[in-house]
Amino acid sequence: MNFGVALLALAIEAGAGYPDALFRRIGHPVTWMGAVIAALDRGLNREGDSFTLRRSKGALALAALLVIAVGSGALIERAALALPLGWIALAVVGSSLLAQRSLHAHVAAVAEALTISVEDGRTAVAKIVGRDVSALDESGVARAAIESLAENFSDGVVAPALWLAVFGLPGALAYKMVNTADSMIGHKSARYLAFGWAAARCDDLMNVLPARATAGLLAIGALAVSGASPARALAAAWRDAPNHASPNAGWPEAAAAGALGLKLGGPRSYGAEAVDGASLGDGRREANTADIRRALALYRISTATLWFSLAVGAWTARV
Repeated sequence: MNFGVALLALAIEAGAGYPDALFRRIGHPVTWMGAVIAALDRGLNREGDSFTLRRSKGALALAALLVIAVGSGALIERAALALPLGWIALAVVGSSLLAQRSLHAHVAAVAEALTISVEDGRTAVAKIVGRDVSALDESGVARAAIESLAENFSDGVVAPALWLAVFGLPGALAYKMVNTADSMIGHKSARYLAFGWAAARCDDLMNVLPARATAGLLAIGALAVSGASPARALAAAWRDAPNHASPNAGWPEAAAAGALGLKLGGPRSYGAEAVDGASLGDGRREANTADIRRALALYRISTATLWFSLAVGAWTARV
């Protein structure tokens, strides 16, 4: 049943997204998770504590977050399944944990903005990346958008869908809680190096299989995109992903780079900090609006492949 729930959740999110009116009225599950994470950060992460104590408190905070997520998911799942056609209600709730529609919209907005000016492109891409975009030229904006599309395809679509399909709503909520915690406190800064260690390591672990599955989906998607290459996608992922600072993000980014014949990654800035990132792919360094649109086509086809895979899983589970 979980595979069917995940498939329907993807369909609901693709068709409706998360309604703005609902967000204004009650917020979003991620904002609720963020509020809990911020409260634990304020209450437990004290600068006067030793490194070991702060790391222990961070692990305790993560354990509390997982209990909240899994417990809430189990209660909601039990209540939903007590209703007629309760699996549809589960899919509606699960759809709020997916970001396929909003991801496509944000990246498409970068492509549209770049057709107006580089400055408009920088403004649009700043909404989806954490790096300093002030010095990016057209090519830099395009590469940043494509990198964000590939990485967030894994984190925001494939991973929560797979956790939902395999472990039900408790698993999907646990994944989203950990992923949100990693984005908030899983940094290598003075404040979070110790306290966020557990969240960052748990997020790495929970994304191991989804990140590699995403690379495979992008390689399959390349079969249907003009000029794209499945072989280059797999070769780039296998060769370059291990060089990425993240044990997971390099897989979808390198696969997208190889599929599209681009070279992504490389140097970037985060405020005053310059990072010499690994190069991903061995194609063109120069990218443009057309490449963003090709990346979006690759994303749509790869997402359709994910849908098909879940449908096969749902059918197989019924046989």
